[in-house]
This record gives sequence, C-alpha cells and structure tokens, in this order.
Amino acid sequence: MTEPNTANPNPDAERSAAASGETVKRTDGPAPAPLKSPVTSRPSSRRKRIISSVLFGVVALAGVLIVLYAWQLPPFTSPIQSTENAQVRGQTTLISPQLSGYVYEVPVQDFQFVKTGDLLVRLDDRIYKQRLDQALAQLDVQKASLANNLQQRRSAEATIVQRQAQLQNTIAQSRKSAADLRRNQALVTDGSVSKSELDVTRAADAQASAAVAEAKATLQIAREDLQTVIVNRGSLEASVANAEAAIQLARIDLDNTRIVAPRDGQLGQIGVRLGAYVNSGAQLMALVPERRWIIANMKETQMADVRLGQSVSFTVDALDDQTMHGRVQRISPATGSEFSLLPADNATGNFVKISQRIPVRIIVDDNQPLLERLRPGMSVVVSIDTGTEGDVPPDPF
Repeated sequence: MTEPNTANPNPDAERSAAASGETVKRTDGPAPAPLKSPVTSRPSSRRKRIISSVLFGVVALAGVLIVLYAWQLPPFTSPIQSTENAQVRGQTTLISPQLSGYVYEVPVQDFQFVKTGDLLVRLDDRIYKQRLDQALAQLDVQKASLANNLQQRRSAEATIVQRQAQLQNTIAQSRKSAADLRRNQALVTDGSVSKSELDVTRAADAQASAAVAEAKATLQIAREDLQTVIVNRGSLEASVANAEAAIQLARIDLDNTRIVAPRDGQLGQIGVRLGAYVNSGAQLMALVPERRWIIANMKETQMADVRLGQSVSFTVDALDDQTMHGRVQRISPATGSEFSLLPADNATGNFVKISQRIPVRIIVDDNQPLLERLRPGMSVVVSIDTGTEGDVPPDPF
C-alpha cells in the first residue's frame, strides 16, 4: 500500500525561495481550499427572495380567502344563514292568586309535572263561603220583594175595578138628581112643588155631581198606584238580578281560593309555603308548558332570502351540540330595537350604522329524541337553509 504523495506540488517556488535565503515551511497536510468568489453566492440569494415572495403571496391569498369565507362573499356564497344569537323559548306562565289570604294547602313540589286542572295551592276559604251564603240569603229577600210586588199589582188592579164601579154608581146618582131637579123646576110653576122642596132637589143634584168628581179622582189615584207598582217591579227585578250576580261573584271568589294548573307542563320552584299570607297578584310559582320554539335574532343582511316554511337545523349548547331540526314559522314585523322602551333616534348627533337584528320564530319538528330536553332560555346556534321551500307550519298553540 503506497502512501499519498505529500511533496510540495510547486518545487519551482520552493527553489526560488531557497535561493533568496527565505525559509520555506512545509506542511504535511493538504493545501487549504481556495475562498469562493462573491459571484458564486448570488444565485442562492435570488432563490431565497423568490421563495419568500411566493410564501408571502400564498399567505396573503389564504388570508383573503379566509375573510371571504368568513363573510360568505363570492365565491363562498352559501344559502345557509347562521347565527348564535338564538334561544329556546316557551310560554312560561307565572301563577298568582286573584285573592288575598292564608295558604291552607300546597300539594305540589319543585319541578313537578302537572296536568290541566291539578290543584297547586288552596287558600283559606271560610270567609268566602260565608259571603256566598250571605249572597244567597240576599237573593231570597229580593225574590220575596218581587213576589210581594206581584201581589200589590193584583190588589191595585182590583182597587181600580172597585173605583170604576163606584164611579158608575155616582154617575147614576147624579143623573137621577139632575132628572129630579128638572122635574121639580117644572112643577114649581103650578105650585105642585114648593120652593123648599126645589132647594132640596138642587142640593141633592150638587152633591151627586161632587160625588162623581170625587169618584173620578179616586179612580185616577188607583190607576197611579198601579203604575207605581209596575215601575217598582222593574227595580225589584233589577235587585234580583243584582243579587244573582253577587252570588256568581261570591262563587268565583270561592273557586279562586283553589289555584289550579291552567295547562299541562312542569312547575318551577315553589315560592309559597303552608300558612303564609299571600296578596293578590303575588308570584307563587312558574309553569312551563311542554311546547317549545326557537327565537333567532338574524342580522338584517341575512334576511334577503329567508322565507316562511324554510328548513332549519340547530344545535343546543347544553345537548353536546347535537343537531335538531325545525322550520321557519313567523318573521317579526320590525327589528328588535323598535320594540325597546327607548327606540334609537338617529335624527340628531353623529350616526354610526349598526346592523339591526330581526327576530325569526322557528317551530321545532315533532318526534325528535331530544325534544323533551329543551328548556326555555337555552342557547342555540341556528342555520336556516334559504335554498329550501316548504309550507308554513301551523301554530299549535
């Protein structure tokens, strides 16, 4: 095996150095590599700049595409309109008494399911029972007065008949007296009747005429009495009707001591206890019916293609984002800000345009396994497929 030749590759240079008296230092290793020229590093720098420019362009394009996708702008326009501003709603009913009183019975518990007509709370009803008895007694009094009025009318009608007979009698007496007077006046000329007898006849005729006038006045009084009885009957009939209405009010108050469930549903927390005194209108508990729906507050810019009957899919945060389905049932006639207590007035001051939201009511399809787990107030993510069509779902309430 031969060793590599380590001799100086440039003997002429060594000899010229020796001739000049310089010491030449020899090395046993290989000669150092020559330095690269700056010309050879220029292609590498140009390549790096090209790669950097390409990467920047790719990142910028990706950013633009992400923005277009996030805002659903072309070419990423989608028929799906989504929002996280949505909640589950229900017809929550606050149970309150119409009467004031002490609580006598509370047969229900927190979060209990109830049916229509189930007893929730019963108030002390002793006072209201006595008021009902009092109203019944007052009705009997008014009915007796009405019956007495009927008897008075019959008596007044009989009195009129009697007065009419008396009038006829006095008229007959008056006619007889007038005839006697005429006869005596004819006989007094020949002396058959004395003047004293004629005077007696005249007095009798005057008395008969006065008796007729008295009988007529008595008959008129009897007729006025009958009219008074008839008028009083209307007042007595009104009193009877008033007493009957008082009985109905007393029965309503008595029934209101029993507070029952107005519909099927589940109770909230019971806010009343046995023996407590409650005032009229005080909140005792809440009743949540079984029916649920979704209110999605969509941006006005999303409402261009939203129509009634379109299919909807939504996820509920509390149910592990499992998908459920429904349909658009109704759309609010105005934005939510229009129903606020103090609507915004943009006529003065600086104006900043803010996208308004329009509430959309979504009915949940039946026969879904998670339907019973929906609770009013839950947060929902709604997606409306504006590319679909369908019939407007009926209102089940």
